[in-house]
Amino acid sequence: MLRERIPLRQVKTIRKPRSGKNTLNNFVKVHAYRLFQISSCGSNLTIHPLRNIMDMLYVGNITIGTPPQEFQVVFDTGSSDLWVPPVFCQSLACATKVMFIHLWSSTFQHTQKVFNIKYHTGRMKGLLVYDTVRIGDLVSTDQPFSLSMAEYGLEHIPFDGILGLNYPNMSFSGAIPIFDNLKNEGAISEPVFAFYLSKDKREGNVVMFGWVDHHYYKAELNCDLDALFLPLFLSISMKRKVIACSGGCEAFVDTGTALIKGPRRLVNNIQKLIGATSRGSKHYISCSAVISSRAYILKDSRSHCYTTFKENTVRTSREIWILGDVFLRLYFSVFDRRNDRIGLARAV
Repeated sequence: MLRERIPLRQVKTIRKPRSGKNTLNNFVKVHAYRLFQISSCGSNLTIHPLRNIMDMLYVGNITIGTPPQEFQVVFDTGSSDLWVPPVFCQSLACATKVMFIHLWSSTFQHTQKVFNIKYHTGRMKGLLVYDTVRIGDLVSTDQPFSLSMAEYGLEHIPFDGILGLNYPNMSFSGAIPIFDNLKNEGAISEPVFAFYLSKDKREGNVVMFGWVDHHYYKAELNCDLDALFLPLFLSISMKRKVIACSGGCEAFVDTGTALIKGPRRLVNNIQKLIGATSRGSKHYISCSAVISSRAYILKDSRSHCYTTFKENTVRTSREIWILGDVFLRLYFSVFDRRNDRIGLARAV
């Protein structure tokens, strides 16, 4: 079985886009959503719907400009920059996405600042600009964000852009992230955001800003969040034997990553213990195999089962794990910026 113990620290992973199939781009276009605000424990809570894209990632809608232009983005705790493609992007990767038309916006402001972001599967050349950005009823005026002038190796990703929720010092463009701007402008009553992600269900997934809705996790319904923030550490055991992080190790919680990523030696050991065999970029296992943690097994388009453990290709001197969406589907995750901590509770 898996026993998860996660240290509470700032999220510092870098977003790594993944390739997908063209069918995903069509899939994300057809599902309506809505946003609503409620009052919770004296705080104004904004709940924003997300859509589950074939258990690979979760996307939500934002608008940019005046009048607003709508984009589908990944709300990513592993990065800090907000970017979408502009109409003048000439890269093949931009051709299948909704592109921002800056001439249509009366509130658009340009700069001359150009920067680059390198990803695991490609890179992006960005231009820093300013405009009004809306997440439902949350509005950030003069919000700095980036236009992807060129994208390389990012073809076929099933979303238009990325909205980073990490700390400002992780920004490649040097811009203040939208969450921090909303917090500074008083649009968010408490510097807290949270995620509820489900498996299989297209709807019902949410990101919330300003506080948490206690109905999304299994715990006593009260206004005290401290119970969610226990001193936890990550260790992984199988067949009653600890095979990774015996003394606890560092783990990052990343909504922009689909799988669970760790050091190559340990991931290969896990695959061997559960009898997985490598085919292409995945490790497959018999769907009839008895595995206590079925949440960490997914099916491909042919209904063949594969594990969600993958080698972390970013080399570090420490034993670091990245806990992506497949892990977060089991938990309601809370990011408390005021106290620089992450809390987890079993999801309903």
